[in-house]
Amino acid sequence: MTEVIGWVSSIILFLTVSRQIYKQWQAGTSEGVSMWLFAGQIAASLGFAVYSWLLWNPVFIFTNILMVLNGIVGFAISLYLKKQDSSETDSPDQKTEAETAASF
Repeated sequence: MTEVIGWVSSIILFLTVSRQIYKQWQAGTSEGVSMWLFAGQIAASLGFAVYSWLLWNPVFIFTNILMVLNGIVGFAISLYLKKQDSSETDSPDQKTEAETAASF
């Protein structure tokens, strides 16, 4: 029964975060979404995956690897949408290096 609780929780977490990323994709904007959110999620999930591997907990290994992949997809979508937003509003010549770095 303990394993079932873990697997069900893993599925709920994955579906919840995936749905939010899909919603962002459908909206066609990453406005209000920080790239640091995904960078932090990827780093934390990767650390938890290694930790789970060391403890040999299959539920957490699986969940955290899925969350790493989920974070990578979310990061890529946000990056793509931010580039789309900036190309529609600014010409590449007008955007300074500081503005590019600040948008990350």
